[in-house]
Amino acid sequence: MPSHDGYQRRRLTLIRKIIDLTLHAGRMDAEHALALADFFSHRSDVLDRASLAVREGGSPTDPADDELPREMMRLMEAACEIRARRSGDIIRYSPKVFIPLTRLCRDVCHYCTFAKSPSKLQAPYLSLEEVIDIARRGAQAGCTEALFTLGDRPELRYRAAREALAKMGFASTIDYLVHAARRVHEESGLLPHVNPGLMNDDELVRLREVCVSAGLMLESTSMRLCEKGGPHYGSPDKDPARRLDVLERAGRIALPFTTGILIGIGETRIERIESLLAIRDIDDQYHHIQEVIVQNFRAKAGTPMATAPEPSLADHLWTIAMARLVFGPRISVQAPPNLRLGSLHRLLAAGLDDWGGVSPLTPDHVNPERAWPHLSTLEGITEAAGHSLVPRLGLHPEYVQEGDRWIAAGLRRAVSAHSDGEGFGRESLWYAGSARHPPPAFPAPGIAARRSKELDEILFRSEAGQALDEDDIVALFAVRGGQVKALCEAADRRRRRRCGDEVGYVVNRNINYTNICTFKCRFCAFSKGAPGTSSRGVPYDLDLNEIARRTREAWERGATEICLQGGIHPGYDGETYLAICRAVKEAAPDVHIHAFSPLEIWQGARSSDLDLPQYLGSLRKAGLGSLPGTAAEVLDDEVRERICPDKIRTAQWFEVMRIAHRIGLRTTATIMFGHLDRYRHWARHLIGLRGLAARSGGFTEFVPLPFVHEQSPLYLRGEARRGPTLREAVLMHAVARLVLDPHIVNIQASWVKLGPEGMRLALAAGANDAGGTLMNESITKAAGADFGQEMPPERMESIILGAGRIPVQRTTLYRRAPAKRRERSFSAPALSEPIPTPSGSHRSHESAEPRIRSQAGRCAG
Repeated sequence: MPSHDGYQRRRLTLIRKIIDLTLHAGRMDAEHALALADFFSHRSDVLDRASLAVREGGSPTDPADDELPREMMRLMEAACEIRARRSGDIIRYSPKVFIPLTRLCRDVCHYCTFAKSPSKLQAPYLSLEEVIDIARRGAQAGCTEALFTLGDRPELRYRAAREALAKMGFASTIDYLVHAARRVHEESGLLPHVNPGLMNDDELVRLREVCVSAGLMLESTSMRLCEKGGPHYGSPDKDPARRLDVLERAGRIALPFTTGILIGIGETRIERIESLLAIRDIDDQYHHIQEVIVQNFRAKAGTPMATAPEPSLADHLWTIAMARLVFGPRISVQAPPNLRLGSLHRLLAAGLDDWGGVSPLTPDHVNPERAWPHLSTLEGITEAAGHSLVPRLGLHPEYVQEGDRWIAAGLRRAVSAHSDGEGFGRESLWYAGSARHPPPAFPAPGIAARRSKELDEILFRSEAGQALDEDDIVALFAVRGGQVKALCEAADRRRRRRCGDEVGYVVNRNINYTNICTFKCRFCAFSKGAPGTSSRGVPYDLDLNEIARRTREAWERGATEICLQGGIHPGYDGETYLAICRAVKEAAPDVHIHAFSPLEIWQGARSSDLDLPQYLGSLRKAGLGSLPGTAAEVLDDEVRERICPDKIRTAQWFEVMRIAHRIGLRTTATIMFGHLDRYRHWARHLIGLRGLAARSGGFTEFVPLPFVHEQSPLYLRGEARRGPTLREAVLMHAVARLVLDPHIVNIQASWVKLGPEGMRLALAAGANDAGGTLMNESITKAAGADFGQEMPPERMESIILGAGRIPVQRTTLYRRAPAKRRERSFSAPALSEPIPTPSGSHRSHESAEPRIRSQAGRCAG
């Protein structure tokens, strides 16, 4: 007869083999999952020993974790490995408000204190005014989700419910829910998530139009729990078959769904696994289950189960780990943090990746005796465990990125507005160009720099001079929490070695010579269309005298640069741009002309019947000193087809720059990011710039331009995000420093887009330049920015000094500005009022439709 120790070794070997097969396949086979459930059911001593090792409370570094049985340790380690395949080190949560639309319910679950009888409530339902008030306060507190909690069809049990609904004009609770969810979204902008119990096809379809997701806890597939003496006896809506049917119906209409199990209410461990497998079987068909909650029963006074034993922490950890192994990396596994407040680090060690909804405003109405942890506490615990706490929406990012499939048309705009570039939620109310919400402390106070293994490897390769590839760069843009701090510190060290502590800026004037443009860039709020067709303001077209006057005035105020850009006017040809250069040089012979985007160069060459080298040469003779790297937007044609379909393609932008560099014209480079683009597009943009810079050495600087959304047609039509988040905006500077170094030395922070406080943050994350004083700036202002007219040298230097850096007034080509120019730039007189020139007053405007893409062969150079 085999010895007990030999039997134990064989069982442990079998468990390890099952886990190895699971890690190879990505999730656990159903037969293996049931076998492990059977093993742990019969070997209660394993979980008993685990319960002794892991108790409620304790510190995140409690050495008792080392005393876990080997079987449990291996299970949890495997679960964490699978979790890492899902989302790296990210732990999600949803900032939300809870709206208890009604606490009436026709069911009588034996553990519930949420449901009340009509006599114990002031009113059967919250009024619409009360609902909207909760939602508005939630939006002001930074929430993005409105979670409607309510009981199952109380009108079927209570006359008071039927009468209240009839008085409000609704036939059912779900009719009222549909109306309330719609009004909450309209009045507050929050994204509704609903938990109304059982729903039929018609109700699911109607709810899908007003909410981004829905939920229904399966709790258990065990029919035993519905029998007399069981916790679900007398609760017809807890029939497992009916609840599984709702999950399947939701899948058929592509409604993102949340479900889960409730452990410790009398089910066996095998029944838990059977419940998880039933959920998985449905999700395998429809892929609509976003998250599975593993919720631990908590006994409540005044209920039939008040004295029932609660599941141990070890039992909870086992179930979380098994859920992660059963579902693999596709679905989030969640546990409510307020129900294990002293043991959150242990839940993380079991493979959990989502804390669910956490509210800064409203209690957990199902467990009101257990308060939500403060977000700073939750973040601190998560970071201490080596993870980053990241807000999400009621819709998980994987579903946001496939919005056409999963989101009703009427909700897509709001989802985009609340999203970042990965589909997670925005971390703060900061927006590019806005002075209304200055940047918060960033990274958050108390968050220490932290490097994951992946980040460490990428930074090591960067320090060794290796060119980072596309996946590396995407991974850098995706860092969160303490890793953001570590990345910004690495970029700042590289900046210090490359550039020292000086921060340059140039005294210049922007002259946007026309706002008339026949191109159809879908993000642009500056363009007014062809003359006579504008509905977005007064079109203008400055005459040469006004351009010259503004140039002279700028020179008198100490400027060394005139920056010229404008729309593609249908009457402009190659000679127009030459004439503008001559007018500027006649007005101020020593001023540097920094002018004309690659789009304008391409158009000028096309309309002159010259190839690009010839045309750029003629502009240089007329006084052109360098080119701005605008019209780049995102240098990836997948994005350009959507935001500027008639503009030059990526290859054409690079061709203009390549030829400019070849003939001795230096240029800048830009990116306009944070609209409908993703991190992979940003990576491709940076790699393209790095490639040309390494060959030509012709770029003076890289200028990240965060998308200003407020007046952009792309945003107003619901097709774009609200610009990058603060994290993304800062990271663009840090990542660019690491990717472009040493080929592009200068990384500029745009105060027009970032504001003074945002500029300080960028200067601490790899940037070494503050751009120009501008004097006038029309394009960003037209998009709705609060900044942009002028940053006088006095103010510019004050900001730079406040950032602990040394201000240096420079020229366009990064030489120190002459002392007399610098002296004149301080205490400059106020600008005179600009004199607009009505369109059509000074140049012939013959039709010249800019068929840019069809002329590629002629202009290829």
